[in-house]
Amino acid sequence: MLAINFIEKVEELIEQTRQQLPMIEKGAQLVANSIKNDGILHVFGCGHSQMYAEEIFYRAGGLVPVNPILEPSLSLRPSAPKSTWFERLEGYASIIWGNQETRSEEVVLIASTSGRNAVPIEMALEAKKRGLFVIALTSKAFSDGVESRHPSGKKLIDIADVILDGNAPKGDAVMELSDIQTKFGPVSSIVGFTLIQALIVEVVNKLAQDGVTPPIWVSSNVDGGDEINREHIKKYKKRISCL
Repeated sequence: MLAINFIEKVEELIEQTRQQLPMIEKGAQLVANSIKNDGILHVFGCGHSQMYAEEIFYRAGGLVPVNPILEPSLSLRPSAPKSTWFERLEGYASIIWGNQETRSEEVVLIASTSGRNAVPIEMALEAKKRGLFVIALTSKAFSDGVESRHPSGKKLIDIADVILDGNAPKGDAVMELSDIQTKFGPVSSIVGFTLIQALIVEVVNKLAQDGVTPPIWVSSNVDGGDEINREHIKKYKKRISCL
């Protein structure tokens, strides 16, 4: 089965995430410091990269102070091709940030596998202007293989304070067959979820080590979960628009 070969390739990439442990620790420390000062972690992506914001927001077992920036025009709904066009639109990031409350030394995680398009790049640049730290969830291999689409010539990896590298190849897909011209079997999301959840786990660890009880969502399907989550919502509703 070709599926076995795909799983093996994914396992190799996940094993390589161990090389990212220093960056995971650095990013986790920034996030933990922010949360200790009543800050939140902002998460942004375009198209499929919005999944990362959804993955760690309002998630049982996940951190509460996570603000997903889910811009509708950059989502796959209701028109996927539209999101591709908007992701390349210069000046749009400042409008997106204009609808978000931020505080100095908070952290934004920006997910973009290629890191070449205008919106993710400008989201990082605007974040820096606001005094935020930037964590990039990206792929150096992909990014190094393409040109920037931003007038500055910069890519996301050129701006970020911390880079979580998922090692996805240029084009993202890892599988091929002799009678099919196009590669298939994308891997960035599988590895990306591993990296981003590893980051969150380490944030919780660092907060606990500093004597801070991390606010964590409890499954609504566990007895008492609704009551616990109701208190979290009451505390963070003003900072997290999706609540």
